[in-house]
Amino acid sequence: GHPPSPGTSFPEGQVDSLLSIISSQRERFRAKNQELEGSELDSLRADNIKLYEKIKFLQSYPGRGSSRDDTEQRYSSQYEERLDPFSSFSRKERQRKYLSLSPWDKATLGMGRLILSNKTARTVAFFYTLFLHCLVFLVSAWATGGG
Repeated sequence: GHPPSPGTSFPEGQVDSLLSIISSQRERFRAKNQELEGSELDSLRADNIKLYEKIKFLQSYPGRGSSRDDTEQRYSSQYEERLDPFSSFSRKERQRKYLSLSPWDKATLGMGRLILSNKTARTVAFFYTLFLHCLVFLVSAWATGGG
């Protein structure tokens, strides 16, 4: 019932179980912390968009000067996007369709996006495909006796 003194050694199995308990606790706390940070970030973003909406309302009165800084420009697009029901619907539909894909289709889509989004990746994929086609052509020509 008493805690062991600092000089007391634990059996090897007990040390491993304590280590696994502490590690799992640390991972739970890390996950919870990331979840809280994410929700806090989302709430701050929503608050900023609401503040931008108030700024927009106040600037709509006649005689008010309109000076736009970087902060206003950053949140104006998010504010406009939130107002647009079509973009919100489109985003939700894309997410729904992506979740309904099989893991193979998700991997194929991810690779396609990766290749198409990077100029170097597109160039490598082009020359790789060209090389494979030439290789198949040469092998088939050699196999039929044409080479």
